[in-house]
Amino acid sequence: MTCSAPALDRALLELGPLTVYWYGVIIAAGAFLGLWLATREADRLGLNKDLFVDLIVFAIPIAIISARIYYVIFEWDRYDGGTWWDVFAIWEGGIAIHGALIGSVVTAIIFARVRKVSFWQLADIAAPSIILGQAIGRWGNFMNQEAHGGPVSQAAYDNFLQYLPDFINNQMCIGGVMYHPTFLYESVWNLIGLVLLLLLRRFNPRRGEVFLSYVIWYSIGRYFIEGMRTDSLYIVGQLRTAQVISIVLVVLSIALIIYRRYSGKADRLYNGRKV
Repeated sequence: MTCSAPALDRALLELGPLTVYWYGVIIAAGAFLGLWLATREADRLGLNKDLFVDLIVFAIPIAIISARIYYVIFEWDRYDGGTWWDVFAIWEGGIAIHGALIGSVVTAIIFARVRKVSFWQLADIAAPSIILGQAIGRWGNFMNQEAHGGPVSQAAYDNFLQYLPDFINNQMCIGGVMYHPTFLYESVWNLIGLVLLLLLRRFNPRRGEVFLSYVIWYSIGRYFIEGMRTDSLYIVGQLRTAQVISIVLVVLSIALIIYRRYSGKADRLYNGRKV
């Protein structure tokens, strides 16, 4: 479907040589709100909420670095032969959430061992914060006009997309063609996941199962939404990296839930009480 609309300015503020981009501000806002949510819950459970402040000091930069490394590895052809600083230009977009998750989990495991606290307890408390941050962060992709789907048909526009706010449809008008706002689909999926995780922890499940449920929920949504995107990373041929990783994560998470229950390792509930 053809369209005509100017794109929103990616820059929020310009101060001489310094440019502040919406992308970075939105990512930072997601991280801040996620931290606020985690510290509130830690305080409710009687855990030192400063643990999460200390953790995020390490986790955020490592997550950004690992997300960028992951993206560059699978998009190396895009950077090979270019200027070396292009590899570091994350304000242009180009970070992979699976890379961020890998870096964050490894950081949290090491942090938990050093501080002598349960990794699963930290992960459970952080899970709603992570998915909230992802829901907000997708709007950074919106400002950069990235992470979108394929071209919109007239039927799709008439049946659904015409009811979206004009500013969304206008921003998805790229080069005279309107594209599916898959960033929005994933953001909404993540917000639903946030509500479900908040409800799940009220039922006081086994420790670790809030986090693993997050992984399952996010991975299922990512699998289907990834199939609509036009900027996917590929392992080989037409095999999309995010879809393969999503399947692996769902299987591993379900297996971990079963294993931890039957091995007796999940011997505490979410609130810390013995089973």
